[in-house]
Amino acid sequence: MREKKDNQDLRSDEPRSDSLPGTDVKAKEKSFLHINRRAFLLVLAMLILIIAASAILTLFIPQGTYEMVDGEAVYTAGEIHGIAFWRVITAPFRVFASDDGLRVIMISIFLLVMSGVFLIIEKTGGIKAIIGAAVKKFSARKKVILCLLILLFMAFGSLFGMFEELVTLLPLVVILALSLGFDSLMGLGMCMMAACFGFSAAITNPFSVGLASEQAGITVADGMYMRVILFVVIYAMVCGFLLLHYRRISRDPRKSLTYQTDSEKRATLSVEGGKTDRKVFLTYVIFFAAQLAVLLVVATVPVISDYAIPILSVTFLIGGLIAGGILSKNFLRVLKWLGQGMLSMLPAVVMIALASSVKLIMDEGGILGTILYNVVETLKNRSPFEVILLLYALILFLQIFIGSASAKIFLILPILLQLSAPLGLSANLVILTYCMADGFTDVILPTNPVLLIGLSMAEVSYGKWFRFTWWFQLAVFAVTVLMLFIGVQIGY
Repeated sequence: MREKKDNQDLRSDEPRSDSLPGTDVKAKEKSFLHINRRAFLLVLAMLILIIAASAILTLFIPQGTYEMVDGEAVYTAGEIHGIAFWRVITAPFRVFASDDGLRVIMISIFLLVMSGVFLIIEKTGGIKAIIGAAVKKFSARKKVILCLLILLFMAFGSLFGMFEELVTLLPLVVILALSLGFDSLMGLGMCMMAACFGFSAAITNPFSVGLASEQAGITVADGMYMRVILFVVIYAMVCGFLLLHYRRISRDPRKSLTYQTDSEKRATLSVEGGKTDRKVFLTYVIFFAAQLAVLLVVATVPVISDYAIPILSVTFLIGGLIAGGILSKNFLRVLKWLGQGMLSMLPAVVMIALASSVKLIMDEGGILGTILYNVVETLKNRSPFEVILLLYALILFLQIFIGSASAKIFLILPILLQLSAPLGLSANLVILTYCMADGFTDVILPTNPVLLIGLSMAEVSYGKWFRFTWWFQLAVFAVTVLMLFIGVQIGY
């Protein structure tokens, strides 16, 4: 019976005309996770433009560096050198051998493994079993499960600094959202946006608050009350944003920007009704419970937290192969599904390489130090609130080119702390400013690899995601500026 059911699943997969030619594999065996051609080309064009803009900046901005001398940041000016054209066009290849190369490679492998394993889960009936059970349990409490999932993912981001790692659960959340009558945009909001916003509304995030506090010579507990307030405010805003969207599309589903693609996905899911295969259900409950346990261990054990992505990649791969082998009883076919799923996500690796190339070009151009120096000069003789706003703007600008929170901390935080102290601005306020500017835009900037991965998995184009979230990003920006104003006024 298992063999027959698997073959039926294979025959039921219909080709999608908007898929990239290289991701078809075989139309009848295509994964739920694949990349839309238009979405890929749009992001590709945007990244190429950003890379070109970065290269052009090096032709007009002199090189410059900051060095710490006796605890003080000292700027050394250079000349305009630009960057060779061959370096620009080879950057997407050279990035794998750069200082960030290992991280780029691990994120790429992480994505490919997830895609391959999720095809195994899909083909062995795991998605139908897990999501079907969840739909039966929560179909009458949709708003409750929405708010609980947002809280869960925000808490992981805020307390443990988890963002990339939580993408492992994104496909399940998107499918659950579709099965509950939401849309793919809400699935992305409940998981990817929630994790990102939690990372920014950091309470104890070791990769932002932890490192920044260490640099400032204070403890993570210092000034925590304001960060807790920020978390509560942002949580309420995310819940309100998604609930408003749900009310709109529940009245008229066609108002969803992803209505057409979501309708096609629901037609292939068929998770409602029918009897759940108990063996399949229990196998994947154990699988995802084990993955959650690994997530918790990685998040709470500092010694291994730096290796979260490779650890999760290995455990996800091993667990997926074991579960698939148990249910399929044909390990060669499981390996075939793994390869097909990985192949379907190869275009996303191209996007990750291009996004990571932006920072490489800026580093080789040597202009970030000069940009930072000119901002510091602009801040002189300004009021404390003006200084905080300009610091916010500076970090937002750097966010386009340097997505890593820890990298920006080591690059600019000592300088910002040195600059703000004579103005009476506390280290706590500078850290709060940094956290706000560092993370919220991660889910709207096309240079962030995690955003590209998430949109690829949900088959949502960047244009639709931008239209869905741009005004909410502005609302969050306004609220964070207000909190900074209050922080300055109360001497936080």
